[in-house]
Amino acid sequence: MTLHRITTTKRLLALLASACMVTAMGACSSNDNTQSQDKATQSSAVNPAGSVAIFTPADGITISQQTPLSKWEKIVPEIVSSLKQEGVKSSDITVKNSSNLAKQSQSVQDYVVNHINGSEHLSSKSGTTLVVAPVTDLSESDRQYGDYAKHDITWDADAADENAKDHAQSAQRLVSALRLAQNEGMKVVLVSNTLQGYAPDVYAPMVTAEQIGQLQAKELVSKLELGKASSNDPKQIEVLLPYDETDEHGSKEDTSFAQHVFRGIWQILGPYFKDGKAVSPSGTLTASTDESDWQSVAFESAKDEQIKSTLAERLGMDEDDAHPTRIDGIISCNDYVAKNVADELNKLGYTGSSADVNPSITISGIMDSITGKKDLEKKAVPDSPNASTDNDGDKKSDDEENMQWPIITGYGAYISSMPNIVNGKQWMTAMENRKTLAKDIARTCVRLNVAGKPSKLDFIVSATVAGKKTPTIHEDALAISAGNLKKTLIEPNYISLADAGL
Repeated sequence: MTLHRITTTKRLLALLASACMVTAMGACSSNDNTQSQDKATQSSAVNPAGSVAIFTPADGITISQQTPLSKWEKIVPEIVSSLKQEGVKSSDITVKNSSNLAKQSQSVQDYVVNHINGSEHLSSKSGTTLVVAPVTDLSESDRQYGDYAKHDITWDADAADENAKDHAQSAQRLVSALRLAQNEGMKVVLVSNTLQGYAPDVYAPMVTAEQIGQLQAKELVSKLELGKASSNDPKQIEVLLPYDETDEHGSKEDTSFAQHVFRGIWQILGPYFKDGKAVSPSGTLTASTDESDWQSVAFESAKDEQIKSTLAERLGMDEDDAHPTRIDGIISCNDYVAKNVADELNKLGYTGSSADVNPSITISGIMDSITGKKDLEKKAVPDSPNASTDNDGDKKSDDEENMQWPIITGYGAYISSMPNIVNGKQWMTAMENRKTLAKDIARTCVRLNVAGKPSKLDFIVSATVAGKKTPTIHEDALAISAGNLKKTLIEPNYISLADAGL
């Protein structure tokens, strides 16, 4: 629905009529989960911190049922708590989540229309900010990265397909409602997903697919010391890129997220393959591979066995009489894949841990640090016995050398992955700096309500959104390994010692 700029009275009547029409067409927004914070105790006094309405997607559910720390149900209460600390009253905070874009767009439109209708003299009221994380349909493999990873919402206004047409109408309705809100003096903070052609007052980006790929590749390069490798003894590296070719109804899935993850990986790893310092045991990656060759390493990953069989095949160990294949590093892309990679390597007989590779810390040192016995000191340590000799001090055979545990990377900070991080089976994971982002969003809302712009906030930078320079919240993602697990996850109360398997 297009909301035209006409006189205020006529516009409100038209919008209210539209809202009634939407209600008459069915309970389109009745499934939205709406939480009012103590509406019955509202005070007639104007609070200078203003009011905030938060609109987010309902949490996605992955088939694996494994849960990353990046969930909407986690960050929303943290934003609410931070808003209260910034002086926003509970009665001035509204929280709504929606399962799809159609319901969310109607929910936002209804809120804006009702707010305008109840605020005839808006300039005399305290400010209002809308925090909106647009709902997007995610494939199963995309959901494995958590709820926050950025997806651009685009549409074709002239689409003939009914599903595409419905999507376009929902997206346009959301954009129109947000623009109306801005025209009436409200502010908009757009979180994570962008909307085609729309520039908010402030943008709060989460991690992008390219950043997920770059982060893991950089950690792998550092741990394997790829800069010191040579073409005479290159590092053996595999990339496992999960994707879905079709959805449950057989319709073709959007694979752009997987493509961008690979692009990020190859921006970092590509030069090492080109120089011969890295090779792929399976031959799926070569010196001539470029960023467009994502399908060479992509595979269907909805089921555990698909991941395990793909890894065994890549290593040439899918036959009973196969000889061990040396593998130095595996970029698993997300923690769901990483856990299955570790399980399969165990089954195939690989031994040791990531801590054995170019060691600067020991597993015992990690355990002591996490449990609070002493601070972790990073320094060169003697090579693990797993590196070149067996328990009797004799030189290992080639097969034994080839069975050394590789570096495994992932993303999502799954609770189920924490024991593998602690024991060194998975070298690293990562996640958005969720608690800090929640505080930043809350501070931004109050500053917008009070001053009209996000001035003097040290986490605000300028970035281009929909062709317009836009104030943007900036926080780096958290790269997590056993060495910093205590500082990054346990001390900030993201996880407990029990979650880490301690």
